[in-house]
Amino acid sequence: MSTFPHFGTAAIHVGQEPEQWDMNQVVPPISMSTTYKQDNPGEPVKHDYSRAGNPTRDVLQKNLAALEDAKHCNLFASGLAATSAIINSLNRGDHIVCSDDVYGGTQRYINKISVSKHGLEVTSVDLTEIENLEKSIKPNTKMVWFESPSNPLLKVVDIAAVVQVAKKANPEIVVVVDNTFMTPYFQRPISLGADVVVHSITKYINGHSDVVMGAVITDNDEFQQHLFFMQLAVGAVPSPFDCFLVNRGLKTLHIRMRAHYENALAVAKYLEANDRIESVLYPALESHPQHQVHQKQTKGMSGMISFYLKGELQQSRSFLSALKVFTLAESLGGYESLAELPSIMTHASVPAETRAVLGITDNLIRISVGIEDLDDLIADLDQALKIAIP
Repeated sequence: MSTFPHFGTAAIHVGQEPEQWDMNQVVPPISMSTTYKQDNPGEPVKHDYSRAGNPTRDVLQKNLAALEDAKHCNLFASGLAATSAIINSLNRGDHIVCSDDVYGGTQRYINKISVSKHGLEVTSVDLTEIENLEKSIKPNTKMVWFESPSNPLLKVVDIAAVVQVAKKANPEIVVVVDNTFMTPYFQRPISLGADVVVHSITKYINGHSDVVMGAVITDNDEFQQHLFFMQLAVGAVPSPFDCFLVNRGLKTLHIRMRAHYENALAVAKYLEANDRIESVLYPALESHPQHQVHQKQTKGMSGMISFYLKGELQQSRSFLSALKVFTLAESLGGYESLAELPSIMTHASVPAETRAVLGITDNLIRISVGIEDLDDLIADLDQALKIAIP
């Protein structure tokens, strides 16, 4: 499996230098202080108040920026807090082009808050067809937002093509890529021309299902200053202890992602060959409609798979309730395998008519394949499928 050079070394060492601490600690300590002594008024050594900056947060921000091969990273208390910090760079009347298939919480924030409360405009389109972007850009378009692969339909968008079209129309358009499903181990959107990368760190980057956090990563100095101001002025920042946990989880990110990919590819092939399945959505499969785009811009694939059962809501419920190794739960990206029904769980906030158009039907199952033993995962899926569809 090819990957980005020195990824594991960077994950373990960047920002972790023992010499920065008073006793050369190999593991960065947790700095819980909310405030910092100043030798003279208005002249702090580095930080003055923990909302604006914290040594434990500094460590993690430096490490994540390095893993995306970028200059800056700013951390927030959740993925949606990171999303709001980005969109708060826009002004009333500005226009966003958003891919039609994004996380339900992102759609909810844009439509229920940014549009209805703050006067932004949004156009949702299928960005796998680049001409849809060309038709959607308007004089007041200031941002293009998408996931690749998307949640939950695993649609792959050509990142470089989107950047080219957006910048040709207006070099000031900010291209934002949600890289949560891929992590910087498999995909680096900034290297493909994107301006901003957002992560729900809650997922693969932490990898242990015990922290809620978000990150925004960029090379743009001016945008980074906006993000710092959002940390300072809005205050949705993560705790030092959570930063410590994520920094710890990052040390095995490269190992975990290889295991997720190996398991998920085998599970996807099993599902694709199963008579009880209509179709499987996994970009690493040759059958995926954007497989070639995926191959071009990534180094592999995570553990995210969606598939359509040959059935309806009753069969979906039976299948999910019968699982034993896979846990029926929302979220994704932890070491454990999870399964869920997007239409009534993670994407229930998406209007029913929109779900119908997108294909988020009651027989669409999304699974996050963990790093358990592969034989146990396939056996669990097999027994649950046989119960749901005898």
